[in-house]
Amino acid sequence: MWNLLANNGIIENYTVYQIICIVLVFLMLVAAVAAIILVLMQPSNSDGIQAIQGSSETFFGKNKGKSIEEKLKKWTIVCLVVLAVLSVIFFILRSI
Repeated sequence: MWNLLANNGIIENYTVYQIICIVLVFLMLVAAVAAIILVLMQPSNSDGIQAIQGSSETFFGKNKGKSIEEKLKKWTIVCLVVLAVLSVIFFILRSI
């Protein structure tokens, strides 16, 4: 199977190889941009000036923020795992 993708002198196989590499690079770019956006959307961990003023949040308001924050963290991890797997696949294909 690996010989089908490598450059063995057949133009059709080499173009398929190039297309697969381009698609992998595009998917890595999408995963990286999604991870960056998800990280920027997450709230900071420090309370900052709210600790001085004393905020009056209810129990339900705190839990709602936690659930959204947990979803953002989960999707960030998913995007980074996808990016890592695609990078390894790309490296293996390029080294053949």
